Amino acid sequence: MKNTLICLILLFGINYMFSQEIADHTIGLRMGSNRGFGTEISYQMKIKSDNRAEFNLGWRTSNSVNAIKLNGLYQWVWPLEQGFNWYAGVGGGLGSFSNKNINNSGSFIFAAGDIGIEYNFDFPLQASIDLRPEIGGNGYFDNSFGVDLALGIRYRF
Repeated sequence: MKNTLICLILLFGINYMFSQEIADHTIGLRMGSNRGFGTEISYQMKIKSDNRAEFNLGWRTSNSVNAIKLNGLYQWVWPLEQGFNWYAGVGGGLGSFSNKNINNSGSFIFAAGDIGIEYNFDFPLQASIDLRPEIGGNGYFDNSFGVDLALGIRYRF
C-alpha cells in the first residue's frame, strides 16, 4: 500500500511538472527586425494541449523595400518553469513587396521556422521573444536566408 501511494504521488508530480497551460486563443503584436523594422498582428490558436497554430499579418519597411507578409506556423510548446514555456515550430507564408531603389514590385513565398520563449502572466497577458529563420523569395526580393528576431505581446483569452 505504501509503495502504491508513493508511485501515485510521483506519477501526479511528474504529470504536474510537465503540464502547461496553452491559452485557447491569443491576439497581439509581434515587433521585430529582419532587413528593416516590422510589426505583425499575431493570432495563436490552441490545437492540442501542447500544440498550437500561429498566424501573422505583418508590415516590414527598410530604406529600400516595403513589404506585407502573411505567415502561418505550427508550434510545439514545452514548459520550463511556472509561467514560462519554450516553443519551436515550422511553417511558411507569402507576401508582396515594393522596392523603392529600382522601382520594382511583386510577390514572394517563403518557408519559416520558429524557436522562442514566452511568459504567461497571472493576468491575461503573454510576452515572448523568438527567432524566426526564413528562406525563400522570387528573385527580386528576399531571395535568400534571413533571421527575424522579435518581441511579442499578446492578450490571452
